[in-house]
Amino acid sequence: MPDVTILTERELRAMIALDAQVVGAIEDAFRWLAEGKVEMPPIMHIEVSEGPGDVDIKSAYVRGLSSFAVKIGAGFFGNAKLGLPNSPACVVVVSAKTGAVEAVLLDNAYLTDVRTGAAGAVAARHLANPGPAHLGVIGAGVQARFQAEAANLVRPIASARVWSRDEAKAQIYAAEMSERLGVTFAVAPDAETVVRECDLLVTTTPSKAPLVKASWLHPGLHITAMGADLAGKQELEGACFARAGRVVADRRGQCAVAGDLQHALASGAVRDIAAVAELGEVILGRVPGRTAKDQITICDLTGTGVQDTAIAVLAMARAKVLGLGTVVGN
Repeated sequence: MPDVTILTERELRAMIALDAQVVGAIEDAFRWLAEGKVEMPPIMHIEVSEGPGDVDIKSAYVRGLSSFAVKIGAGFFGNAKLGLPNSPACVVVVSAKTGAVEAVLLDNAYLTDVRTGAAGAVAARHLANPGPAHLGVIGAGVQARFQAEAANLVRPIASARVWSRDEAKAQIYAAEMSERLGVTFAVAPDAETVVRECDLLVTTTPSKAPLVKASWLHPGLHITAMGADLAGKQELEGACFARAGRVVADRRGQCAVAGDLQHALASGAVRDIAAVAELGEVILGRVPGRTAKDQITICDLTGTGVQDTAIAVLAMARAKVLGLGTVVGN
């Protein structure tokens, strides 16, 4: 059997960041989906009662790539008390020619965080109004940080507001992001203020009840909703989708059962999932994205296996150039 390369989280952080090349790689991933080049099975979800926790397995093979990824991601939120990450994860890189394992990326979900942020950048690039953005952020966790950085890459931030159910976390987030991006992030008193005062909104929470109401939406607003990635999760009131002039999903079928779209379909706000565009179709120009300055647009992101393959292949290429990783012989 061939040798296997082991890359640690420290090594991966040293060579992968949320930059233009990573955003380009994730944009390519959505393009591949729309071009029909991808074999991507449904997410395998395992509930682990002893944890308690859950494990998600995502993967995708892309024709033309010599390798593909199988990601094993987890959510065990009692881990913090044990001094362990709440979302431990690893990515197994498999040869598309032989099926042999080529590498194991021990990233503890870092690559997932980066590729999810990059997906937000792709959505903003194709659906938000051009020019400086007035950013609104719902949530103050890790992904709220990546989404703000991502937005700033493609729609430089002119102003920013954040709201979180934990005000202390929101204050820490605002101070950190203000320093990091050189733009003042203000803590808003409520979610409604954030929505009404922004033109690019990102929702980044694990909420199981809607945080954004349809009555708050206004002309020209773009929403990237990425917190709902399992059945039962919800950040947007279903009626939000009825007010949107363009609704986009990373993957229609997946968003119909795991994204905010599940609730829009259940309520009748969206009657036909086939009418929802996929982000790759917008990228290719097969479906128009934003068609007017005052249009409301929504992109529902649930995270796809092809994104994991795209960033894993990029990480392997960078590791080879930099000579990083430990090779284990069989």
